This record gives sequence, structure tokens and C-alpha cells, in this order.
Amino acid sequence: MPRFFCPLPLSTGAVLDLPPGAARHVQVLRMQPGQALTLFNHGPGWVGIPSSGEFEARVTLMGRSQVQVEVGVHHALEREPARAVHLAVGMPANERMDWLVEKAAELGVASIQPLLTERSVLRLSGERAAKKVEHWQGVAIAACEQCGGNRVPLVHPVQSLASWLKGFATAHGAQVRPLLLSLQLASRPLRGLELGADAALFLSGPEGGLGPGEEASAQQAGFQPVSLGPRVLRAETAALMALALLA
Repeated sequence: MPRFFCPLPLSTGAVLDLPPGAARHVQVLRMQPGQALTLFNHGPGWVGIPSSGEFEARVTLMGRSQVQVEVGVHHALEREPARAVHLAVGMPANERMDWLVEKAAELGVASIQPLLTERSVLRLSGERAAKKVEHWQGVAIAACEQCGGNRVPLVHPVQSLASWLKGFATAHGAQVRPLLLSLQLASRPLRGLELGADAALFLSGPEGGLGPGEEASAQQAGFQPVSLGPRVLRAETAALMALALLA
């Protein structure tokens, strides 16, 4: 059954117009009145409004730009990992960031923080950065629609690593276990690391990794260096492997 993210309050029996994004998808699929679909609304920017789980729904009206649905039975289904895992990543270049966001959403990442670092090939700022974040948020939504996830991860605005580290303690405090993906010989293996029930936040570099000074700044901010093993992985692969090990 087709699934759509609908960032509106949902309740059984409600009749509503789908927002433009979901409406376009329904029209592309050439769905007709009476056909069934699934709606979920737990996503970025909707704290306190979304319903957990998902709702059955059926199409009641198809117009040129309007798609109306009637909301049906609610199912309290959650397919999220038991542990919240966040990623802060030095943005890889080309289409690799799109791929990272898509796969991280499929794996159940809680949020993604794109970072500018000294070795970043992809340099974004201003309106271009805002448009990229909007695009990546759309990629995350589409991934959740496809994989069955009911909670869309938030893609944060692009920041420099230095600026982000300055605000890290204020933003996260003791809420997460900060871990630095590192090739340092003193790094502890991530496999077998005791985290209890703590949420985790991985800081990972771009192509070429973080610079020595950046790693030192991260450690001063409380990040513990951890290793994924003896192999040197691509930037996007390393972040996803860390997520998969803990999610």
C-alpha cells in the first residue's frame, strides 16, 4: 500500500486535503477515489502535533491539484530503533550526501547535522545551503515513505564544525553519548562498547577525515574516539556502518 508523509494533525474520520508534495505523488500513481493509502505525520517541526504510528486512509476526491482523503483506522506501529542515534557529518561531495541521507533514514537515524570542515570538498552557505537542506529533508521523507518508518529524521541547517562544537554542550548536554569516528591508534573499538540505553551521536569527517586540530577540538568538547576496525572506509560508508552497529 502506498505510504505518504502528511505533516498535518490526523484523526480517524477526518476529511482533509493532502499537502502539495503528497498530493503530487498520489496523482503520479494515478490513484482513484476509493483506493487505499497509508499516512503518517511524525516529522521535523511538528513536535506536539504528530500522532505516533500510522493511519489507514482512502482517496475521496481527485482534482487537478487537489487530492482529498478520509482518514481511517490508526495503527500504533513503530519501526524505529530502540536507541536514538544521531549523525553529525562532514558533508561528502557529489551525490554521496544524498545517498548518505537516504540510507541513514532507512536505518532509522534520529537526526543529521551537515558540517563544513577544513577538508570538505562540498562548500555550502546562504541560500544554496538552505536549498540543499530542504532537498535532503525531502530525501529523508521519501526514504521513510518507502521503508516503513513513521518518524522522519530532522536534517539540521549546515554549520561549520567549529561553530557546531561551540554550541554542542548547550544543545545536547548529557542527553547523548558523543562519539568521534577516528583512525587514532588510541580509539576504542565501537563493537562491544558499553553504552547502556544512552542515545548516541556520531561525529564523522568528510573525504580525508577530520584534521588533527578538529579531532582535538572534538575531544575537548567531550567526544570519545572510537574505531570501526582496521580498514579505511569512505566518509559515507563509515557513518552508516556506525549507525547500523548501534541502531
